[in-house]
Amino acid sequence: MAKSGELAFDLATAFDASPNPYMLLTPDLRFAGMNQAYLDVTQRTRDDLLGRHVLEAFDAGGDETNMALLRGSFERVLRTGEIDRIPSLHYAIPLPDQTGAIRYIDKYWSCTHSPVKDVDGRLRFILQHTTDITELHMLRRATGAGDASALDALISDRVLRQAEGMQERNLALESERDRLVGMFMQAPGFIAVLSGPHHVFQLVNGAYSRLIGRDGVEGLPVREALPDLAGQGFFELLDGVLETGEPYEGRNQRVRLQRRPDGPLEDVYLNFIYQPIRDGSGRPAGILVQGHDVTESVLAAERQKLMIDELNHRVKNTLATVQSIAMQTARHHPEPQGFAEAFQSRLMSLSHTHDLLTRSHWEGADLRAVLQHETDAHGGALRIVLNGPPVSLDPAQALSLGMVFHELATNAGKYGALSTPEGRVFVDWAIADQRAPRLTLNWREAGGPQVSPPQRRGFGSRLIERNIRHDLAGEIEAAYAPEGFKADISMPLDRERDAQ
Repeated sequence: MAKSGELAFDLATAFDASPNPYMLLTPDLRFAGMNQAYLDVTQRTRDDLLGRHVLEAFDAGGDETNMALLRGSFERVLRTGEIDRIPSLHYAIPLPDQTGAIRYIDKYWSCTHSPVKDVDGRLRFILQHTTDITELHMLRRATGAGDASALDALISDRVLRQAEGMQERNLALESERDRLVGMFMQAPGFIAVLSGPHHVFQLVNGAYSRLIGRDGVEGLPVREALPDLAGQGFFELLDGVLETGEPYEGRNQRVRLQRRPDGPLEDVYLNFIYQPIRDGSGRPAGILVQGHDVTESVLAAERQKLMIDELNHRVKNTLATVQSIAMQTARHHPEPQGFAEAFQSRLMSLSHTHDLLTRSHWEGADLRAVLQHETDAHGGALRIVLNGPPVSLDPAQALSLGMVFHELATNAGKYGALSTPEGRVFVDWAIADQRAPRLTLNWREAGGPQVSPPQRRGFGSRLIERNIRHDLAGEIEAAYAPEGFKADISMPLDRERDAQ
């Protein structure tokens, strides 16, 4: 991570400090960046050039022939994706005189136009490197009427040899520049180079474009290119870095970006640094933005914390439930064997529901599955008939209803319909009021011994009523009719909406 950022910083610094003129164009031939040597040669400013079409910014004194030559070279790079060179281009430099009038200085240039591609092979920029060959051109023109020996002598002249040596050095620099730019564009972390007080994008790599969800920001001020950042403090941070010259580092910092046209703002978490880029006098002239998208790791840590908190909560609730079951069972079963049987049976019921919830990663369980788990031991589908639509229960509802169904099935097995071979249990349920869903469930026993109300309420009856009324905010009506026990249960499925 640090190496890619250092490389990008070195590249941006070297680009601006190079004595050779360089400028970057977008595919629509608008200025995306330039170094100081280019500004010195052209006597222009960054604010004057950034975002402008190159052929509008420089018309070479209206020389249509040379303008066509320049335009053709750009078009060949765009069409072929390969380097194109112009050995000699007459391109006059407009300079204002003391009166403010524009005069043109004759210049001849050797131009190299190189494609800059991203990791997907798409052409993102055209890089122009120019060499001033005015002296060489004037020497050759001056000797045009002379003999061959005179021309040979001039070609061996020191000035000409210096020009050729500079050309060789420039080619070597160009090769190194191509390698560095390629690494910049393909770096896994996002990188951008901003210039000037308005933080104009000069360079962005593919990872940065993917982060913000848009292309074509080169040449635009950051406030114009990324209006969705307004009010989040990032513009002010950039202003502060440029003003103070002190870098700013963000860790796991949330950024809200509109990554799709007309889409909503999306939360993205980033590790990043704003590193000032200094000019020749040591003053901050731009900012290198470098970092990585850490959204997945941040969200994973949040999910892990939530799961741990939820696990702690569930363990405490489960222990409280086990403690209550143990105390109440002991109260009604003073003899050890009776206590052990009843306590183990209720713990197994709790365990069955936990197994169901574990399979769904504690996201919930289906009502029918909870009923089947709690009643299978009493004869299954042959003796217990289940009839109703799919109903999704949250974990708390599944645990509470699991305990209720266990007690109902146990009572039916001891005293009710399931205590005789002919007895059966019918369970029907439905959903009422779809706007505020409410579960209605009817438990009906038939074919068993004659039923009469109990002389006293045991722990099982109190557990059923407590779970329905307190834990589930529902209602239960139990009837001990001679032909069989009945229970009507009603409860909200969405307790938050029901409470509103």
